[in-house]
Amino acid sequence: MAVLAHPDDESLGFGGALARYAAEGVETYLVTATLGQRGRFRGTPPGPGHPGPEKMAEIREAELRGAVAALGVRDVELLRYMDGALDQVDPAEAIARIAAQLRRVRPQVVMTFASDGGYGHPDHIAICQFTTAAIVAAADPARANGGDLPHAVSKLYYLAAPRPFWNAYQAAFKKLTMTVEGVERGAVEWPDWAITTVIDTRAVWPTVWKAVSCHDSQIAAYQVLKDMSPEHHEALWGRQHYYRAFSTVNGGRRVETDLFEGLR
Repeated sequence: MAVLAHPDDESLGFGGALARYAAEGVETYLVTATLGQRGRFRGTPPGPGHPGPEKMAEIREAELRGAVAALGVRDVELLRYMDGALDQVDPAEAIARIAAQLRRVRPQVVMTFASDGGYGHPDHIAICQFTTAAIVAAADPARANGGDLPHAVSKLYYLAAPRPFWNAYQAAFKKLTMTVEGVERGAVEWPDWAITTVIDTRAVWPTVWKAVSCHDSQIAAYQVLKDMSPEHHEALWGRQHYYRAFSTVNGGRRVETDLFEGLR
C-alpha cells in the first residue's frame, strides 16, 4: 500500500514500484489524502482561467483513477482533504482513517514520503507523519474501531531521492522549491549510504509513462519528460530508492533489491 498526499504522487513518485509489483501479481493499493484542488490547471495557477477547487477536484480524481488503472493498482481510497492544508487537519482523525485502511487491506508493506517531504512540501511531511503513526495505531488492539481486527505492518518505506534523481527531475522541471512561512525549501538529496533499498523498475517505464500521461491537467509540466536525455530517463525511472524506516523481518547494511525481502 502506498499512502500519499496528491493525485500524481502515485505515478511520478512511486509509479515504478507500484507498476513492477502489480505486474508480478502483488496486490497493490493506494490511499490519497487530497484531490489536488489547488494545483495548476494546464499551467494556470488558481485564479482567472482556472476551473476552481471544486471542479479541479473532479478533474483530478478522474485522472487519478485512470492512472491507478494503468499502474495495475487494485483499489484507491480518497480521504478528500484540502490540497495544501493537510498539516492543518485533525491529526487524530487522519491517523484513524489511515489506520482503518491498513486494517481493511492488511498490507505487508507500506510506502510513503520521507519526513523531509522530498523538497519540504508540508502535505508530504504531514502524510509521512500520519502514516507512520497510523501503522502504530492499526496494530493496537485498544484502538479497534467498529470491530476491526488489529493489523501489524511488516515493513515501512520512505521514498529517498539521491542526487542523480534530483538532477534529472530538475533538468525536466527546473529548480524545485517552495516557500513556507517566508522560508524557501528545496530538494533534499539522500546520500547513498542512507539508502537501504534500490528497486529495478526499468521494465515498467512504459507503464509508468502511461500513468503519468493520465494526469492531463498537469501535463503541461510533464511534456518535457518526453525530450529528456537517456541518462536522465534512467535516473528518474530506471530505479526507485527507499529508506527502510522499519522492518520486523530483516535489517542490516546490505542494500535490498526487493521491498518484500524477508517476506517472500
